[in-house]
Amino acid sequence: MENPLFRPLELPSGVILKNRIAKSAMSDSLGDGTGHPTKAQNRLYRRWAEGGVGVSIIGEVQAQPGYAEKPGNLVLDDNADLNRFRALARQGAAKGSNLWLQLGHAGALAFAPTSTPKGPSALDLPGLKCAALTDDEIRKIPARFARTAKLAEQAGFGGVQIHAAHGFLLNQFLSPLFNRRRDDYGGSIANRMRLLLETIGAVRAAVGHGFVVAVKLNATDQLEGGLSEDDALAVVTALDQTKIDLIDISGVTYFPGAKAASDGAGGGPYFMNFAKRARKVTTKPLMLTGGFKTRAQAEQALNSGVIDIVGLARALVIEPALPHIWQRDDYHDPVFPRFDHAPAGGITAWYTMRLTALAGRMKMPEFDDLDQVLAAYEARDADRARIWLRHFDI
Repeated sequence: MENPLFRPLELPSGVILKNRIAKSAMSDSLGDGTGHPTKAQNRLYRRWAEGGVGVSIIGEVQAQPGYAEKPGNLVLDDNADLNRFRALARQGAAKGSNLWLQLGHAGALAFAPTSTPKGPSALDLPGLKCAALTDDEIRKIPARFARTAKLAEQAGFGGVQIHAAHGFLLNQFLSPLFNRRRDDYGGSIANRMRLLLETIGAVRAAVGHGFVVAVKLNATDQLEGGLSEDDALAVVTALDQTKIDLIDISGVTYFPGAKAASDGAGGGPYFMNFAKRARKVTTKPLMLTGGFKTRAQAEQALNSGVIDIVGLARALVIEPALPHIWQRDDYHDPVFPRFDHAPAGGITAWYTMRLTALAGRMKMPEFDDLDQVLAAYEARDADRARIWLRHFDI
């Protein structure tokens, strides 16, 4: 019987993915501090392409430098050296893989040392303080995303993913916890999704039909007063009427004190129940990201007919050639590290520094020394922040 993971998938734009395994967007922090790709990043994405993924998505590519999530993010605007992005696009598309850019704007969660965080509304909460975007700043956002998408197309990338999840700007507009506006962009979910829909429309109009436009959406923020599943389902219903190619379902928010995706999720994929609800209101291809640890889980999710593509992140950090491994009769599943007494941010730092190791820039970090790994991760951010501030004159 044919393994469902290795059936091709044709998207509405006509693009065909060679299989149903996606390397989900992660903040790899491998940019050079000026917003440009590095040779290490090129090697990393070629490694995933040669490992057999149908598509890789580069996380948090910024349309402007003032609201980056980290100083290792890429910035693709009219000041960027497009040839350096072209080199990355070629490497990440090896062996018939696709490579997409995730269009990001951290908003209220922008990296404070290089930004003045701004969100839908001014907030002064424990762990989060930000100003409100002006009406003029909001109106410019769809065009900025669209320009970056057009530049991505010119550089040879196969598509973009509009990031409306994980607590970043477009997710902040969807969330009544972050969005307390009383104008056309606040209040009802119809108003709170307005900026997302305007951004999708602008991006789709800027690129050719054969260029993929996907959206990443939270099933829930898992924050009291945040985006609810019912409101997220209303967004999916609206997305069904747009010209996007794919909805990537994920969840949670990178906010101090927010629950992790795994909290209360049990075994297996984290947001499958929401995906079942979403399947009833959209015919768009659905991708599910989070919680897949075994081939059997991935196969079961695809065989259910609920989703069309499996999004893997940490599994592909552990085993970058996992698609090839899962295609064998004598396959094995990735063995995930177990961390005892991890400091805050330590596990994320470990996976991020392992990405650096996979790219050939350092030895693999030890499982049992998260304090040292976290210190190296934070020191690198500090170094790149200094470069960022000088380069962008912020």
